[in-house]
Amino acid sequence: MILFPNAKINIGLNIVNKREDGYHNLETLFFPINWKDVLEIIPAKQFTFSSSGITINPERNSCKKAFDLLKNNYDIPNVHVHLHKNIPIGAGLGGGSSDASFTLMALDKLFDLRLPKKKLMEYALQCGADCPFFIENRPSLAQGVGEQLTSVSFDLSGYHLVVVYPSIFVSTKEAFSKIVPKQPNYPILEEIKKPISEWRLSNDFEDGVFEKHPNIANIKQQLDGAGAIYSSLSGSGSSVYAFFTNKPSFKFNEHLIFHQLL
Repeated sequence: MILFPNAKINIGLNIVNKREDGYHNLETLFFPINWKDVLEIIPAKQFTFSSSGITINPERNSCKKAFDLLKNNYDIPNVHVHLHKNIPIGAGLGGGSSDASFTLMALDKLFDLRLPKKKLMEYALQCGADCPFFIENRPSLAQGVGEQLTSVSFDLSGYHLVVVYPSIFVSTKEAFSKIVPKQPNYPILEEIKKPISEWRLSNDFEDGVFEKHPNIANIKQQLDGAGAIYSSLSGSGSSVYAFFTNKPSFKFNEHLIFHQLL
C-alpha cells in the first residue's frame, strides 16, 4: 500500500496561555498543502523500516511509533515501512505528524480494522498533538494543544502559495523558550472572513525565531518585497510561506522552495 502524507501550514498562531501540565493552549488554523512524502507499507515477517530522501533518525521515526501503538492494541501482523522523505524536518510543516497519521490509516485499511475516524484520531493524538488533524486533513481551527479541531469553510483557490525552507532546524523547545502567552487581539475565525490583504493575523513564534535566526526573518522580508499579500512563519518554524495573486518570479538559490496554485 502506498500513501502520500502531506504537509500543512499554520495560518495565524496564537499562544493563549500555559496549562498546569506545562503545555500551552493555542489557537491556529491548520491548512493542508500538497508538499508530500511517500509512504509504502507491506506485510512482512518482522517489522522493518527504511527511508530515502531527506535523512531521518530510523530509531525515532513517527511511523514506527504509530505501528507500535496499533500493534500493542490489536496484535496486527508485522510490516515493512519505507518512507521517502520530502517534507523538511523541524520546518513547522507537520511532516512527521502526517507520516504517523497516514501510517495509522494505512494499517487500518491493510488489516481491515475498520476503526471509526474518532478512534483513529484518538490514536493519532498519542503520536503527537497535531497528528489528529491529518486524519481529517481539511482546513481546521485548532485549539487546546492542537487536538481540538473545528472544520472551517475556507477557500483560497486561485492564489499562489510559496513555502521557503532555509535548511535551518528549529526545535519546538527552542521556539517556546521565547514565548509569553497572551490573549489574541484578532481572533483567527474573524480575520479569515476578510480579504487576505486585510488580515491582521500573526504567528507568536516569529519574534523569538527571527531574533535567533535573522536569515529566516530575511526570507520573510524578501517574500514581502516580491509582492506577497500575506507572509508568515509556519508553526514554530523554520519555513516561511506567502500568498501571491500572481505566480512570483524570484530565486532563493540556497533554499528549498515549494510552490502550489491553490
